[in-house]
Amino acid sequence: MRTNQRLAQLWLDALATELGASAGTIGTYTDDLSCYLAWLDENSLGLDEVGLEQIRDYIASLDQRGYAGSTMARRITVARGLHRFLIAEELGSRDPTAHLSAMKRSRKLPFVLSIAETEALLETAHRLAADLSVGLYRQAGYARRAALFETLYASGMRISEALSLPADAAPPGTRMLLVRGKGDKQRLVPLHERAIAAIALWQRMARAYAAGAPSPWLFHSVRNGSKALTRQAALLEIKEAAVAAGLASPERVSPHVLRHAFATHMHSGGTDLRVLQELLGHAGIETTQIYTHLDTSRLHHMVRDLHPLNDLQTADG
Repeated sequence: MRTNQRLAQLWLDALATELGASAGTIGTYTDDLSCYLAWLDENSLGLDEVGLEQIRDYIASLDQRGYAGSTMARRITVARGLHRFLIAEELGSRDPTAHLSAMKRSRKLPFVLSIAETEALLETAHRLAADLSVGLYRQAGYARRAALFETLYASGMRISEALSLPADAAPPGTRMLLVRGKGDKQRLVPLHERAIAAIALWQRMARAYAAGAPSPWLFHSVRNGSKALTRQAALLEIKEAAVAAGLASPERVSPHVLRHAFATHMHSGGTDLRVLQELLGHAGIETTQIYTHLDTSRLHHMVRDLHPLNDLQTADG
């Protein structure tokens, strides 16, 4: 219906001109609106004829098409936004979404490496750092890689926190790092012997390659110590290492995966959630509790894959 299209365009124009929505946001909203308007056309409904029952029918149609929960939630939010705009501008007489309960998006569990996979990733980085045949420049880069991976897995810190560490963050004999996290909050995170040794090796190789002014950063460019290592470079390096280690899903591996591995493996080993919250720098325990769900998911898969009766059930079926 042309009236529906015209009213929807008025909302999009208001989003762009009055609220400064980005082109990307407008594009996403346009797609979601097109879905809603097409459903209205199929059911010969004008926007002002839509009630709560019709909105529920629309949600049911989205579910029947197999949309992901996040997509459904966004499309419902867009429909709600359109109707609220029409009421505010006195272009509609009722808001059919006013009594619609907000959809709760299912929380997606993060991708986590097993202990064996994590060890394979770290060992691959160390092996490359010990290869004298690649030349000092590349060997120093591999040593930095091993030190970064070990630091992330030993401490559970965010990649942004690791890349902002100053050069003197890990002096000889240190066992803890002072990390500045979100909201400029500081916390102490632990380091184990292997991480300490990896950092020391990286620092020695960096000095040997570029004997100039010391870098202000713990993790920096091999050629130019004045430049901190970038997130993009760290991402490329861990994906390259994941391929070299023969991991099953190297495309899913990122520096943040090592943070998840730290948290999951620590919790599996008995670390209290409150302690884990402090180590990770989470503002609330709710964020940390996702690792209890990961443990439950792992147990479910272990029972499914390893329970001896599963073979009997398959055979009987």
